[in-house]
Amino acid sequence: MGKKNKKNAQAAEVKPAELTKGKGKTREYIESLIIAAIIAFFVRSFFIQAFKIPSSSMEPTLLIGDHLLVNRLSYVVKVPFTDIVIFELDKPDRGDVIVFRYPVDRTKDFIKRVIAKEGDTVEIKDKIIYVNSKKIDDPWGYRSQEPPLPGFLSPKDNFQPLEVPKDSYFVMGDNRDRSLDSRFWGFVKKEDLVGKAFILYFSWDSNADSPLHYVRWLRIGRVIR
Repeated sequence: MGKKNKKNAQAAEVKPAELTKGKGKTREYIESLIIAAIIAFFVRSFFIQAFKIPSSSMEPTLLIGDHLLVNRLSYVVKVPFTDIVIFELDKPDRGDVIVFRYPVDRTKDFIKRVIAKEGDTVEIKDKIIYVNSKKIDDPWGYRSQEPPLPGFLSPKDNFQPLEVPKDSYFVMGDNRDRSLDSRFWGFVKKEDLVGKAFILYFSWDSNADSPLHYVRWLRIGRVIR
């Protein structure tokens, strides 16, 4: 009888230990998820953010289906989930590919290339871009062979001289004929900057002829210039 009671006591001692072990694993798993979420929050808020290209406005530099990373510490530091600038780290240079809040609808993010900075005067004559009355070196721009439209019909190919205001930027898509950019809606302000695009981490071609070609392997890891 004594041995039987001893076994029951041992069994009673084992069960709480097993339950505690199970609860410990569950708690450890939840804590890991919380820590991972906090780290992801800070990384996304202050360091790196991922974006996907949905349109052809930056072709041939960026293609539909490209996935890229943006350095949020390139230019400004903001209060998380707001566009309140805490302090400025740097200014975009001409030629930088930047992500920013679309001024017409700030719930959307756009990606374009910086063409002119504050104090510059930008002008377009028959598709040729001039900054401060000088034709710029524009190795990124793609233009169709369509005849240029006169300025009174569209600012796309002929744009009257305009000075870029303080803390603002004039941006354009590399696909000059298929881009909704500063020619149409104005300047990008400092507080609208999100960051500089720096690398492609994935690229997906949904129109590929074969599933084997859906992934654009040669684009993965490409530095954005």
